[in-house]
Amino acid sequence: MFDFSQHKKIGILFSGGPAPSANAVISSVALNFINAKVPIIGFFFGFEFLENFDSKNRYCLAPNVHYQFLDANISAIRNRRGVFLKTSRANPGKLIQSPADLQDPEKTRKLQNILQALDSLDIGCLITIGGDDTLKTANFLARLGLPVIHIPKTIDNDYFGIAWTFGYWSSVQASQEALLNLKADAESTSSYFIAELMGRKAGWLTYAAGIAGEAVQMISTEDIEEDVLDIEKLAARIVDTMLLREKNDKYYGVICVAEGLADKLPDKYRPTEKDRHGNVILGTAEVGRVVRDVAEDVYHHRTGRKKKIIYKQIGYETRNALPISFDVVLASMLGFGAFKLYKNRQFDSMVSVSDNFQIVGVPFSELIDPQSLMTRLRNVPRGSDFFELKEALSYKLSE
Repeated sequence: MFDFSQHKKIGILFSGGPAPSANAVISSVALNFINAKVPIIGFFFGFEFLENFDSKNRYCLAPNVHYQFLDANISAIRNRRGVFLKTSRANPGKLIQSPADLQDPEKTRKLQNILQALDSLDIGCLITIGGDDTLKTANFLARLGLPVIHIPKTIDNDYFGIAWTFGYWSSVQASQEALLNLKADAESTSSYFIAELMGRKAGWLTYAAGIAGEAVQMISTEDIEEDVLDIEKLAARIVDTMLLREKNDKYYGVICVAEGLADKLPDKYRPTEKDRHGNVILGTAEVGRVVRDVAEDVYHHRTGRKKKIIYKQIGYETRNALPISFDVVLASMLGFGAFKLYKNRQFDSMVSVSDNFQIVGVPFSELIDPQSLMTRLRNVPRGSDFFELKEALSYKLSE
């Protein structure tokens, strides 16, 4: 066991996919600790190097290669695109499936490597910025004795415990601009676009982007009640909308689908490609293309005509969009919140905000199932006002 209580330095890392305002968070965290004269170390590429720490190899964790001490110059990155600390999808806790696994030396080997690395650098608290896998890892490290504070990050906005995650609205903005361009093209050419947007588990991004981008239909996992997606049924629903629009002399439009529908695809369509950390890459399934192909067939069968339907993925470009002011302020507030939780010794918690950006610390115990150790996710509830809004703004004959 390690004793972190006497260590005076802070560690910070960013893990998982990029998000607009990532640098505002990093800057705010660092500046608050620097102003309090608490040394802070930024680790590059998430857990990538920490999980492979070897005390016998002094080059495996080298200053200015794998990490660096942060200084006041960090203030200049607040509105910069990308992630100053770089990122990766290294997932050191992926072997942990139950509380008992935390007692298994082999399954916790990478977690123990992280603890040893942080102990060697005099780190007394680690601040993690990331999605649900990062939150799970933060919880595992906390259970193993490390003081941890977590800042939620996902452009999908499906985090339980916070209303809006930083970068979400900037991603909506970037998606809106792309969708409006596609709409103008569709109108000019009497065609349709099926735009596939990010969103592994929830439709927050797809719905908001579609509303802002004047899509005629928006479809995410919340719209599919079956465990397995019926492609023909969904395609028929899309063609219904197209034919309804034709009755009103509208022969074009943009239809938004969420990449998370790939999780419900029949086996023959399901994605199998994984990144080097074992994460399935949903984008490779190109669920929008699958739906497009079937919709073209259904349209031809029902009308005897061919219709130009173009498949377009809108994804990576939204993760590094220029952050809008709301996200810069929200991200900065969350960074300040990490410092505030540290001062209050409120460890093993996630930083959140309530009305008027008041800081709230949410204990990991409220975010993670105690038996499965899985994080709680937040879908768009069917029947909620937001869900009903996207339905209300989908195409109706009265338009």
